Amino acid sequence: MNQLDSQILLADSRFLLQREAADLHQPPRRWFRFLLRLRVLLHKMRGGGTSPPRAQLNEVLWSWVGAFVGIGLVGYLDSHFFAPIDQALLIGSFGASAVLLYGAPGTPFAQPRNLIGGHMVSALIGVIMFQWLGSVPWLAAAYAVSFAIVAMHLSKTLHPPGGATALIAVIGSDALHQLGFLYVIAPVGIGALFLLLIALLVNNLAPSRRYPSWWW
Repeated sequence: MNQLDSQILLADSRFLLQREAADLHQPPRRWFRFLLRLRVLLHKMRGGGTSPPRAQLNEVLWSWVGAFVGIGLVGYLDSHFFAPIDQALLIGSFGASAVLLYGAPGTPFAQPRNLIGGHMVSALIGVIMFQWLGSVPWLAAAYAVSFAIVAMHLSKTLHPPGGATALIAVIGSDALHQLGFLYVIAPVGIGALFLLLIALLVNNLAPSRRYPSWWW
């Protein structure tokens, strides 16, 4: 919502409140306040900005290269070194991290502190919630994701895929649950570190990119 829309909506709301109060000789009723709040909510849902332009072809290519190499490396290590010892290195939330690291490396969410910290903090929260409330999966999942967001905010490591990392700790396979707190180190910590190494290489090979914007 732009500033002009906000001013118009505010003036309109005040007018309606004054008219309702004058007509009824009493403060506006609760249902009327509810309708006003609903109107503001729906107005905000209209948006107001413009869609950004499509990425240039060279940016698309470098994003593809980074994602292919990063996920490919983690997947290769997973199948050749971790599968034989009944552990996993490749988890679903790394796909979302690849989008940020290789598709939008300049965003705050894609920086090393956010990548490593966000995943590991969220993994820790997820394991704790599973061990505490694993008998009630839906409640454990809700606590895991919500508290992971809080922990990432407080630690300045907000990384959207971290929510999925916390959720996977709850809804993952029995083999994953048996890892316990080792889940925080492998697959989460080690896998995120490999993604970071590829991001440092690929994003700095691209002439138009520089990564990271900051480390800590």
